[in-house]
Amino acid sequence: MKSLRFRILLIFTLAIVAASFAAWKISGYVTSRMSRDFFPGLVGQQLDYTRKAFEEGGVPALKLSLSEMDQVMPGSHYLLDARGRDLLSGVDRSETLKRGATPPAHSHTVNGMDSLIATSTDGKYHFVAVVPSHPPDQMHFFPYFVLLAIAIVILVWLLSVIIVSPVHRITVAVERFGNGDLKARVRPQRNDEIGNLGRSFDSMADHIETLLAAERRLLQDVSHELRSPLARLSFAAELIKNAGDPDEALGRVRREIVRLSELIDNLLVVTNLEGNPSYRKTQRFSFTSLVREVIADCAFEAATRNVAITGEIGDGLEMEGNPELMRRALENVLRNAIRYSPNKSCISAAVKRNSTGIAVTISDAGPGVPEELLSQIFVPFVRVDQSRDSASGGVGLGLSIARRAVIHHHGEISASNLDPGLQIQITLPTKDENVAI
Repeated sequence: MKSLRFRILLIFTLAIVAASFAAWKISGYVTSRMSRDFFPGLVGQQLDYTRKAFEEGGVPALKLSLSEMDQVMPGSHYLLDARGRDLLSGVDRSETLKRGATPPAHSHTVNGMDSLIATSTDGKYHFVAVVPSHPPDQMHFFPYFVLLAIAIVILVWLLSVIIVSPVHRITVAVERFGNGDLKARVRPQRNDEIGNLGRSFDSMADHIETLLAAERRLLQDVSHELRSPLARLSFAAELIKNAGDPDEALGRVRREIVRLSELIDNLLVVTNLEGNPSYRKTQRFSFTSLVREVIADCAFEAATRNVAITGEIGDGLEMEGNPELMRRALENVLRNAIRYSPNKSCISAAVKRNSTGIAVTISDAGPGVPEELLSQIFVPFVRVDQSRDSASGGVGLGLSIARRAVIHHHGEISASNLDPGLQIQITLPTKDENVAI
């Protein structure tokens, strides 16, 4: 049986049938034991009670005790002498004794009435209780068990519907999503474990949809980025055949090769940031020393463009993370600032401690970015300047790599315009529990 609903129904039904059968048998056993053990013992106690009353108080005391007994217990009660004569009324009830079994306690049934008889050990007295016969009849309770079982089966069916229906909706959503419908969602209204499962699926589906959309966009951008330098390489190769100045044609080929190499290197970094386990390893390192090293490395490139870099670096700044990732992030931001800085301008880099960790601010004196594009410059291949030659800019992956590295360290990165120039702000947590990748 593959249906969870019918499995739940079958298991609960079998459990109820077994429990009802056990209760039925137990009730019959208890009733039988009471008839066999309890009532004969009770009659023996009644014999002792009425005998004591008669011997101590005579007929009036006996009458009072039997009257009280008749009010409390069902049926009629009599105390007889050894010959079977009623000590209260004088009626001969010896026939009742003759029908009985062996003393000291026994019973028999006549005309729907049970005669419970107890005889004293000395044989002087007999106590008789005549009560309506109620033989143990287990079938008497059978209809109630059937009704109870039907009610429980209905409740179990409703329970199975409540459990299985949302699971079925999750299954349908998973199948739709697996067949390519990336908009398929469960959107549960429940707050129990099944609702949490549905919400977990929706969260996973949102994340996968975002990743797939980003992958498609990245593939489109990569194909666009590769098409242009490859076309120029083909054109340059044709020029070499007939060029009057082969060196110039070779120079163009070299520039396109460098551009392709830069694009491939940056794409490898982006891929590693997403899936390389080595980038998730962290260590405690000096952020102050790292920033100073990066500024020193970028100073030579800045000097070739007649741009200066000034730094205001706080001492003793440390953090937990991956130093290589942070180096790439800072280098990409600085090189982006160098690329767009005008001649004889200055880039300022400020690093200081704030209330949550480390604050990094890098400012240039370039043309800035249109306000509507400030949030887009960290997206892969988004460039404000759409010209594609190497003199005007890179391939549009530098700031994207910086953003991914900062997010890996649970930090934040943003951009704002100056007058003139562009400012990049980076905030990084320094506590171990906040920066583990």
